[in-house]
Amino acid sequence: MALHEDVEQIETREDFAAFVELLGRNYDRNPEAWENGDLRSFLEALSAWIADMPGYFANRGLDPADVPVWRLFGMMLLAARSYE
Repeated sequence: MALHEDVEQIETREDFAAFVELLGRNYDRNPEAWENGDLRSFLEALSAWIADMPGYFANRGLDPADVPVWRLFGMMLLAARSYE
């Protein structure tokens, strides 16, 4: 399953913890797929995506209130992998 599909499966705290572990394994196996492969750039991307999050949801016709909070955390981490 692709990470973008995995993030859609997050419903619980346990799902989120498993997703974070999956991100770590993905980085170990595919570091070239991570545009933000060092902690500093990852955190900067995370901050930028969170700031732009309303636009992300608006562009997709989604209401953030409908996204389970654990899934939202997963979306933030996944976005920081490659967000500019």
